[in-house]
Order: sequence, then C-alpha cells, then structure tokens
Amino acid sequence: MTDLGISPETVTHRRVLRVAIPIVISNATVPILGAVDTGVVGQMGLAAPIGAVGIGAIILASLYWFFGFLRMGLSGLVAQARGAGEVAETGALLTRGLIIGAIGGLLFVVLQGIVFAGAFYVAPASPEVEGLARDYLSIRIWGAPAAIALFAINGWLIAMEKTRSVLVLQLWMNGLNAGLDVLFVLGFGWGVEGVAVATLIAEWTGLGLGVWLCGAAFAGSQWKDWARVFDPVRLRRLLGVSSDIIVRSLVLNAMFILFVFRSSAFGDVPLAATQILLQFLEITAYALDGFAFAAEALVGQAMGAKQRFALRKSAIITSLWGLFAVVLMALFFAMFGPWLIDLMATSVEVRAEAKGYLLWVVFSPIVGIAAWMLDGVFIGATRTKDMRNAALEALVIYLIALWLCVGWFGVHGLWMALYVSFVARALTLWRRYPALEKAASG
Repeated sequence: MTDLGISPETVTHRRVLRVAIPIVISNATVPILGAVDTGVVGQMGLAAPIGAVGIGAIILASLYWFFGFLRMGLSGLVAQARGAGEVAETGALLTRGLIIGAIGGLLFVVLQGIVFAGAFYVAPASPEVEGLARDYLSIRIWGAPAAIALFAINGWLIAMEKTRSVLVLQLWMNGLNAGLDVLFVLGFGWGVEGVAVATLIAEWTGLGLGVWLCGAAFAGSQWKDWARVFDPVRLRRLLGVSSDIIVRSLVLNAMFILFVFRSSAFGDVPLAATQILLQFLEITAYALDGFAFAAEALVGQAMGAKQRFALRKSAIITSLWGLFAVVLMALFFAMFGPWLIDLMATSVEVRAEAKGYLLWVVFSPIVGIAAWMLDGVFIGATRTKDMRNAALEALVIYLIALWLCVGWFGVHGLWMALYVSFVARALTLWRRYPALEKAASG
C-alpha cells in the first residue's frame, strides 16, 4: 500500500476503516476454528477427547498469553518509528520481536515437563482426560516458537497498517487448521493427536507466511543490523514497555477472574449463566479490536512524528467508529440475546437466570467503549506506565465496588461492579490523556 504519512489531513474515516475492517473479519474466524476442533473430536463419540482438547488448548493459551506484550508493545513502537521516519528501526524491532518469540517458545519446549506438571496440578482432570491432554500438549508444544513469534508478526503488520495481510494470515492458518482437523481426525482416525498435528502445521506455515508478508522489513539490511537490534537503550525501552503491559494485563485479568469467582459463590446456576453472558463480552471485544488496533497504528505514527493534532484526530475518529460498532452490538444483543442464550444452554434454569441479567450485557459495550478505545490510544503512544498505574487504580476502585455492590444487590451487584470497573478504567486513563497529547507536541 502507499504510505500516506501522518498529518491531520491524512487521518480520514476511509483510512481508519481500511485498517479496522480486516481485523474485524479476521477475528470472526477465531471462534469458528474452536467450533471445528470441538466438532471433529466430538464425532469420536466420547467425552474424554473433547475435554482433553479443551483443557490442552486452554493451558497453551494461558502460557502464550504471557507473551501477548509482543503484539501490543511492537505495535506502538513500530508505529512510532514509522511516524518518525526511522525505517531502519521498524525492521530492527521486528527482528527483536522474532528473537524474543523464538527464545520464549524454546524455553517452553525445554521446560515442558515442569510446565505441564504445574498446569495439571492447578487444573486437575480425570486420568483419561489428562492422558489424552498430555498427548495433545506433547505435540502442540513444538509450535510454541512459531505461535509466540506470530505475536510480533501481527504487531508489526498492524503498526504498518497492513491489516489485510493480518486477515490473509488468519484465514490461511484457521482454514488450513480446520481442513487438516477433518483430514487427520475423521479421515485418518488420529484422534486428539490429529487435532494437535493440524494446529502445529498451521502455526509453522503461518509463521513462514507471516515473515513473507513482512517482506518490507527484510527488503534492506536493517533487520540484520545487529548493533541496532541489540542496542542496549532500545532493548531496555522494549523491555520496559513489555513489563508495564504484563502488569496491566495481569490486573485486568484479575478483575475478570474475581468476577467469575464471586459469581460461583451464588451457586451453579448463576455461575453457568455468568459464563454464558461473558461470551457476549468476548464477542464485543473481538468486534472492537479492529478500531482499537487502528488507534494503535495511527496514534503511534502521530506520536513518532510529533503531530499532536493528527494524534487527537486519530483518537476521535477511531473512537467514533468504535462507538458506532458498540451501538450495533447493543442492538444485536437486545434483539437476539435470548435466542443466543437458548442456543448456548439447554437447562431451563440456566436460560432463565441468564435472561434475567441480559440487560446488563446489552448496555455493557456502550459503558465499556471508552476504556477499550483509550487502551488502543495509550498502546499506540506507548504510555505503558500510565496504563499500568491506571489499571492498578481501577483495580482498587473495582474491589471496593465489588464488596459494596454484591453485598447490597447480589448477582446484579456483580454486574454493577463490572460497570464500575469499565468507568474506572476510562476515567483513570482519561485523567492522563492531556499529558499524552502534550508529549506529541515535540
């Protein structure tokens, strides 16, 4: 694509949509793959293989999540380097990210025995399920270097506004994975191991395709300028940004874990209803990712170019489209929420319980939009210390709200406290936004 540069005039609705829409489509393929994985092992007619694939996938997702900072950290830093016209640094950043991904993945391979033993200690399963899950994990773990390195690939592509390439990459990996699932499990009868081999092949071929899609980074010699790649100052900046993002992500995850744990105190039915309704929030997050990623790319470039008004316009336009998306989501949940609940649950009690709290989910995208979009703005600006501190402040506010609201209003109070967490995250970030703009003034 033609590099438009960054200025208030070049930040347009068309440009935002060109970045955002491929991500929205790409994210829509993620739950489809999960359904295929479950569906093919379900054809074996046994419960244990379904549980083994489920628990194995969750264990690996939890391990790989730790390296999610590569996607967010690289997105902001590459966008800023691009905005500042530092072409050599954009290539060096990708090399740094790929090296970190490879090292992290190899560590998981080497330590797999200890890692899996710890995982099953925390989340024990029946001997049959654990045995099958270990077979699954022993194959999938060899894809760890590729899976983690892909975080860096995606972060680089988003920062360079090459989100169509992200879509191509996602379609290739998920399409190949689903096709091989059917071939290996239903055709060859490989069972759980077939699902693992299919994903392993998809991850390594995906990494190869991803490197090819990042061809601009390897066009010159900047990607192998080792003095720049291992420059201590630049490495410290990447590590500093990464550590802040890790803390911030841990805090936000803690909020949702507390939400689920507190719901379990009300009994199995409220817990099941909460789990169903949380899927609606996950759908919202997938839909909003496109506009948040657009904010990362454009705000990052504006920060690198010291274009304060381009930064402000980027934040406003991406947020307006994000607001439009969540209004549509709210209307969708209001109209089809009861049907989706019936689709996801067969228990009459669970259905009734979930529908009793559906209104909270209907308005949750609108309440949460400011926090989600500000996350994108701050990631693009790499104001990660602000994000970390804001998350810690929001956690304190959430804990107080959780204690008060649940005590007064029961399960409804649980959802009230979640709303408070959204507002707290937005306000704590918004309080720091003027300093972010000031930093873009040069």
